[in-house]
Amino acid sequence: MAEPVVRSGGETAVDQHVLTVSGVRYEVAGRLLLDGLDLSVTAGESVAITGPSGSGKSTLLMCLMGLVKPQSGSVSVAGTDLVPLRERALNRHRRDHLGMVFQFGELLPELTPLENTALAALLAGTAREEAYTRAQSLLADLGVPDKGTPTAELSGGERQRTAVARALINRPALVLADEPTGALDEATRDDVAALLFSVPSRWNCGLLVVTHDATIAARADRHLALSGGRLRTAGTGNPVGLSAAQGGKA
Repeated sequence: MAEPVVRSGGETAVDQHVLTVSGVRYEVAGRLLLDGLDLSVTAGESVAITGPSGSGKSTLLMCLMGLVKPQSGSVSVAGTDLVPLRERALNRHRRDHLGMVFQFGELLPELTPLENTALAALLAGTAREEAYTRAQSLLADLGVPDKGTPTAELSGGERQRTAVARALINRPALVLADEPTGALDEATRDDVAALLFSVPSRWNCGLLVVTHDATIAARADRHLALSGGRLRTAGTGNPVGLSAAQGGKA
């Protein structure tokens, strides 16, 4: 069973906004990628974003991680606006409140799944015994076999499950996933997608998935499309505004 999610400071996450994006504008080389974009995600909710290549999905993800600062607007994760934070405070807040799952896992291939997962906790200052105990529990809960072999020798699905465990090890408020099933075959894709979209309810965090795959996006509580620098409810063209962002599901 998954353990209760307790955020830093001791509070338990229940139906809170873990991400609030308001009026974000980002332009580069004369090209407007994000045009007053609004979005929010609550604890326990999954949101998928699709859009054609070049629509700004990667830029949006980088803004959400604090790797790119928009020219205007705010990006609040777990109640703190990332935009004005200086590097040290930003790194600390990202470490404590954000988990990330990449398309190719981005794991250290020479380390075992247990070591890869525990490492993220160790870097966050968790005591070694607690980090390994928590990592072992997460991997077992996510169905990663304890082979004690390097991650490079795992199947694609096992590597992505390990990547999910690593994203969850520090009990984040928000998990971001960038094309998490893009490198998998169809059967493995569906298996990993089922696991990923179970994360919000099992760990009471928010989940935001960026994907080209409409089948994967359809699993989310909300499916949004990014075009013209704005988010719209997929299939309707209705813009996502502040009222929808603050009020939950569009």
